[in-house]
Amino acid sequence: MFHRAGRAVERRNDRASVREEREFVPVPNIQLGQLWKLDETGDTWLVTKVYSEAFSSYAMLRKVGGADGDIRRTKIDKSPQGATLPGYTFAQEADAF
Repeated sequence: MFHRAGRAVERRNDRASVREEREFVPVPNIQLGQLWKLDETGDTWLVTKVYSEAFSSYAMLRKVGGADGDIRRTKIDKSPQGATLPGYTFAQEADAF
């Protein structure tokens, strides 16, 4: 399970449920080229663009190995501790490398 903003996310593998407890730490900034894992499916997404609109910042994400239509716009949550993408886990924290 990953602890994210007051909730736990459970990861599953082929055989059984895997329980991992890690403290969630936001990254200092969301940057181009970062890899993020979608908590629901475990798919990996690449940050292709970061931009601001009015009072919010957004990241454009493209699914790694996906079709051209696999693009998402996600609002960046910022706090004094750093920045995060809701529903995603930074790939280095998820041992994706």
